[in-house]
Amino acid sequence: MEPFSAPGLEYAELWPLMVVLGVALVGILVEAFVPRERRFVTQAVLAIGALGVALVGTVVVGVRLQVVADGAARGLITSQGSLAVDGPSVFLWGLTLVFALAGAMLFAERRVHAGVSVFAGQAAALPGTAAERDASSRGLEHTEVYPLMLFAVGGMMLFPASSDLLMMFVALEVLSLPLYILCGLARRRRLLSQEAALKYFLLGAFSSGFFVYGMALVYGYAGSMDLAAISEAINSDIGNHDLLLLGVGLMSVGLLFKVGAVPFHAWTPDVYQGAPTAVTAFMAACTKIAAFGALLRLFYVALGDDRWSWQPMIWVVAILTMLLGSALAIVQTDVKRMLAYSAIAHTGFLLTGLLGVQAPADLGPSEISSLQAVLFYLAAYSLATVGGFAIVTVVRDAGGEATRFASWAGLGKRAPVLAGVFGFLLLSMAGIPLTAGFVGKWAVFEVALAAGAWPVVLVAIAASVVAVFFYVRFIWLMFFTDPVDGVEPAAVTVPSPLTSLVIGVCALGTVLLGVLPGPVLALLADAGSFIR
Repeated sequence: MEPFSAPGLEYAELWPLMVVLGVALVGILVEAFVPRERRFVTQAVLAIGALGVALVGTVVVGVRLQVVADGAARGLITSQGSLAVDGPSVFLWGLTLVFALAGAMLFAERRVHAGVSVFAGQAAALPGTAAERDASSRGLEHTEVYPLMLFAVGGMMLFPASSDLLMMFVALEVLSLPLYILCGLARRRRLLSQEAALKYFLLGAFSSGFFVYGMALVYGYAGSMDLAAISEAINSDIGNHDLLLLGVGLMSVGLLFKVGAVPFHAWTPDVYQGAPTAVTAFMAACTKIAAFGALLRLFYVALGDDRWSWQPMIWVVAILTMLLGSALAIVQTDVKRMLAYSAIAHTGFLLTGLLGVQAPADLGPSEISSLQAVLFYLAAYSLATVGGFAIVTVVRDAGGEATRFASWAGLGKRAPVLAGVFGFLLLSMAGIPLTAGFVGKWAVFEVALAAGAWPVVLVAIAASVVAVFFYVRFIWLMFFTDPVDGVEPAAVTVPSPLTSLVIGVCALGTVLLGVLPGPVLALLADAGSFIR
């Protein structure tokens, strides 16, 4: 009998992740022992502080990574082979933490909502009942949202760093379960919020089941959950390739669901509309960052040598996602639903960049450019998305957030600065030159063309043209359309410094990445590729 050996953990590389999960546990104790009237300040300070410290720690970890002459970042496999700390995973950690920090600031916004939180006072109370009115009159609020958010962020950091399928599934559930709860906690439109949470939970549970079933089939093929071992099994051509294909297809269902790709997109518009807008902003950016990081690691590290088997699937999914997302965004009359279908189209553009991933044996400039393109696009998309949803939170009428198009008519005359910033972010989503979105689209189209996926690029260009139409149409609505008779025009509520900071940083980042993308692209080149 072999003696027991304790698992090794490289705390110097993992401590940013441990800070996030550790403070999440402290947040639970705060709910138990801190008086109710002090919980909001305590939880908000803890959450923002933890995310800030973890971001600084991520920068420190990234600096410590040694880079060899050929540009491949040296990293390490830790936690008994379950986690890979390398250049791309550290960059994804930093990206996740930046936009989680922005999300936490939006969570803490109270001035816009008449001095109360955007979250329900008592989620267990049925909408419209005396219990709900009593909770609202007493000023109750759910401060548990902060530890829930931190748990989700912890899962989002684990997800792209997972080097085996079992850890990937654990990370998927850790990031998903808190989001299901957060989506159902809106103070206003409670029924819509609860419906969104239920849809997200049910569809997410089914997608997780597909992922687990796919894991089992891949394990049956390779005899291991380790991504590198799966790659070795593919290289050895051990037979029973159909089992591998079926397993990869089922796992892809779970991952494509998280990014909102067609045909697994049905939850996206309902959840984006029904969830509190602060949660929508956080979820739209950070979940996509984490899920695409996991997709890249799985398809590059484990399945790169079998790319001719799975790339046709990505071709089809990318084309359908871009076309459907762009087409359905045209007919929307609600701002949040328009941004939701826009997010679906952006998922298709990101999948186009995924087609440039090469096999590990072919490691070279083309492959690194693929990683650069997808990661840069994630940064550009997240800036525009978080900034856009932050602006939606401050455009209001007597009923709360004004999300109907008719309410935004003429907003450019009433609040030209805010409408101008929103219009600029929409232009970035459209991919207009001198914005971050343009550089992101150019990068993913270039790597897809280099990989021979020119039909997908042609569809992507057509979808981009369609997207320009509905983005510019909304800008025209804000600046060149008079308010509609019988519809209360929306006004802009002065936000707290936290929300103002989020909007300003997102707008500034969109400008800088559009005009000076070089430093970020160089940083991504230095990050290198995934280790095995």
